[in-house]
Amino acid sequence: MKRALIFPGQGAQAIGMGRDVAEAHPAAQAVFDEVDAALGESLSGLIWEGDIETLTLTENAQPALMATSMAVMRALEAEGVSAERAAYVAGHSLGEYSALCAAGALSLADTARLLRVRGRAMQQAVPVGEGAMAAILGLDLAAVQALAAEAAQGDCLSAANDNDPAQVVVSGARAAVERAVDMAKGKGAKRALLLPVSAPFHCALMAPAAEVMAEALADVEILDPKVPVVANVTAAAVGDAAAIRGHLLDQVTGVVRWRESVAWMAAQGVDQFVEVGAGKALSGMVRRIAKEATVRAVNTAADVAAFAADT
Repeated sequence: MKRALIFPGQGAQAIGMGRDVAEAHPAAQAVFDEVDAALGESLSGLIWEGDIETLTLTENAQPALMATSMAVMRALEAEGVSAERAAYVAGHSLGEYSALCAAGALSLADTARLLRVRGRAMQQAVPVGEGAMAAILGLDLAAVQALAAEAAQGDCLSAANDNDPAQVVVSGARAAVERAVDMAKGKGAKRALLLPVSAPFHCALMAPAAEVMAEALADVEILDPKVPVVANVTAAAVGDAAAIRGHLLDQVTGVVRWRESVAWMAAQGVDQFVEVGAGKALSGMVRRIAKEATVRAVNTAADVAAFAADT
């Protein structure tokens, strides 16, 4: 069996995530402790006992989801399931940082600090209310790109996340996104809905955030990963630290090529995808892309024990 470990992005956050894993595994608790220390605050307290509105703020959700993914990863490693035994690692948007941390390219503390900077920069790049994102269901990437070109009408609008064969997210100026939603059914979409996000991620409006991240990434040590990382912006494996730095910068404004990434891994012989962290959104996408592969989400202490027993 050829395995890929995949790490979720924003939207998977939930109050209480990772808590039972931390209670069952000292190595997982140590992850939350180190992230708290790196950020100089009790992010774990927010994750486990806070309110969902505060946790969902981009600057909190990004490091929180990474911390949860890494806590589950460390628990798996304590049970003998090493990231280094995977053929590839990959993550959706911020999940790419989790993948890089799991692969040893970034330290845990640096990953937490980078995601705090990234979250704040993305939030501040566009005034609240001026940008939006929407999921277009039932159309492929080419059809959504054509829809975006027609709906833009001079405003910024583009495909942001190519999630699976029938789910593409658009991002840009709110008026343009709303026009795309209104036009989508006429173009054959099954459904189109605005997403509850606070900024228009992965589009040209994020250029100010890319400038901030260029400075932040320049100050961080990135090592060659111990496992090939499939990058969002290329949908192919990268094993070189310099290339990783560039890909993380391009990712701020670039398309998350998730459908292509999963298809590429499947074409390399990956037949098991394991979602590590919170939620099961990526598992659903993978099932629609790599239909022959087995898919498993590992979120809880029980999931960790069951997966370790089966491995």
